[in-house]
Amino acid sequence: MLELETIEGIGPKTKELINKLGINSGEELLNYYPYRYDVIKRSDIQNLNNGDRIVIDGIIEGQPTIIYINKSLKKIIFRIGTKVNILNVTLYNRIHLYQELKSGKEITIIGKYDKIKNTVIAYDIRFGLLPPTAKIEPIYYTTAGLSVKQILKFITTILHGNYEVLDLIPRYLSEKYNFLSKKEAIYNIHIPTDGLSLKKSRQRIKYEELFMYMLKINYLKARIENDKDAISRTINREKIDKFISTLSFELTIDQQKAVEEILGDLERKGRMNRLLQGDVGSGKTIVAFISIYANFLSKYQSALMVPTEILATQHYEEALKVFKKVKMNIRLLTSSTSIKEKKEIYAGLENGDINLVIGTQSLIQEKVKYKKLGLVITDEQHRFGVNQRNTFKEKGLSPDVLSMSATPIPRSYALTIYGDTDVSSIKSKPSGRKEVITYFKKEKDITEVLDMMKRELDQNHQIYVVAPMIEEDDGNIENVEDLEDKMNKAFGKIAKIGVIHGKLENSKKNRIMTQFENNKINILISTTVIEVGVNVPNASMIVIFNANMFGLSTLHQLRGRVGRSDIQSYCLLIAKESQERLRLLEKTNDGFEISEYDFQTRGEGDLFGQRQSGEIGLNMANISKDYKLLLRAKEDADEFINMLFTFETNPEYFPILNELKKIENSE
Repeated sequence: MLELETIEGIGPKTKELINKLGINSGEELLNYYPYRYDVIKRSDIQNLNNGDRIVIDGIIEGQPTIIYINKSLKKIIFRIGTKVNILNVTLYNRIHLYQELKSGKEITIIGKYDKIKNTVIAYDIRFGLLPPTAKIEPIYYTTAGLSVKQILKFITTILHGNYEVLDLIPRYLSEKYNFLSKKEAIYNIHIPTDGLSLKKSRQRIKYEELFMYMLKINYLKARIENDKDAISRTINREKIDKFISTLSFELTIDQQKAVEEILGDLERKGRMNRLLQGDVGSGKTIVAFISIYANFLSKYQSALMVPTEILATQHYEEALKVFKKVKMNIRLLTSSTSIKEKKEIYAGLENGDINLVIGTQSLIQEKVKYKKLGLVITDEQHRFGVNQRNTFKEKGLSPDVLSMSATPIPRSYALTIYGDTDVSSIKSKPSGRKEVITYFKKEKDITEVLDMMKRELDQNHQIYVVAPMIEEDDGNIENVEDLEDKMNKAFGKIAKIGVIHGKLENSKKNRIMTQFENNKINILISTTVIEVGVNVPNASMIVIFNANMFGLSTLHQLRGRVGRSDIQSYCLLIAKESQERLRLLEKTNDGFEISEYDFQTRGEGDLFGQRQSGEIGLNMANISKDYKLLLRAKEDADEFINMLFTFETNPEYFPILNELKKIENSE
């Protein structure tokens, strides 16, 4: 590994700044690719309009002048002679350059062109004239105290020295696609000479990232399916059918199909790793409970892990109702569980007395030991990754895994993020549910919004009010504290108003949620803490302020908090100005359509409100923008996995096989 300190110019302070960017070695610095490029090309001044960006070079004429506007603002003014004319240049707050701006010096100016005054407001200057052809300059994300020029300088130092790169594309594929070598590609990406070689280089790096990701997914899936410790069961279909017939509603066709797919997995010798995805209110929880019942009949324990105590409590209470005629020992385990109760639960799980435990991350603590854990069901916020699988492996367990997601995933996204997982989808909603009616309202229409809220309160219905943040910020953004004040002024005399957010203690959050569930609170003001799983059938309206600050999938999740009964429900999206994406929510309640739009317009990392490409090993490739390349890489990865046994003794493929073994070691 190339240590950062060994690179010329990197001392302790600079190393700390580079570490802030998530870069800890020379190799990682080489893989820190530009996020865009500036093309520096001499502007045709005759065709520029007032206010256009200008890139122009020339020779300084006469002596520059410093003008002091006030204590904090100074400017240098000077003239340059170009091939076309004489231009006036204004440069703000760069007094330290004054001594270098000498008459007769060659200079390049980049700035904003004022055609009327024949002036350039310069935001960058370079000493020297422009080359005859366009120059492509890489631009990197940086941090305070570290410039783009410094980053490029350190990378250039590595590129001009002796360094090794790990080439992870098999030779037969490099020849098939006529790829550049990896070393050449990395050089061209950081020091591009022309657009064509840059495009070829980026394509080569993107392909390698996508090929290796799909290869790892295929390898992981094969290991999961062929796990020698996996459980096989005999499924009692007759008892399961009888249990389903006792429910107070009929399963939809999609729910029935999902149940069949899960039961097939539980029956098969091999570890289940399935994603159950469905729109908000589509009835995923009952499918999960039927899976738990099948596992219970096979005399195995189940664990249901969710992100919040509120949701864990709701699932626990629902499970008690669904399984009231079944002799199933069900317990709730969260950080709020008393020490005495925890000891009882630990003992009950270890000796097998407890059949189902519902809780948060507490379920995978070191203290928790299971006698016969057969099924783990996780909420979407707890994507069951390698770390959690490893936790159960350490406990000597290899349970089947069912992940639930209320964020519908487009096919293209599921192929990658959930590529090691089988997917069951529930698209239809239970009968009796009405579609939520969504309206976009401008901030200036707040009186109309308050009138609509009052109509719901007059019918004894309840309302969620959502803000993007808890406390006042520098920006002009609604927050929980503001909204509490406004709602009290508008409805304080006729409604009980409660506030919930992430900074509240769990006990207080649970108390407020219980009051809201029991209609003791009429208006609940909240951040997105109510996004997942909260179920209050009497809530008929959700009002989301500064809706433009949320991703579409998050807005759709929030909208799913209402419309959970036969009451007509409404979602009001409030922002200063109208946006096409917010108007989309007025037109459709289809989460799959919404997530596909989000995927195509914002990229894969924004579907869950955070950047994820880096987390899945993609530094340059983008799943949505490079989808065609992804499909090609997937086909090649499938072919490679099928031929894996022929490559195992060939040294040429050892680097790739070593990468796959890293997965094996982390399992």
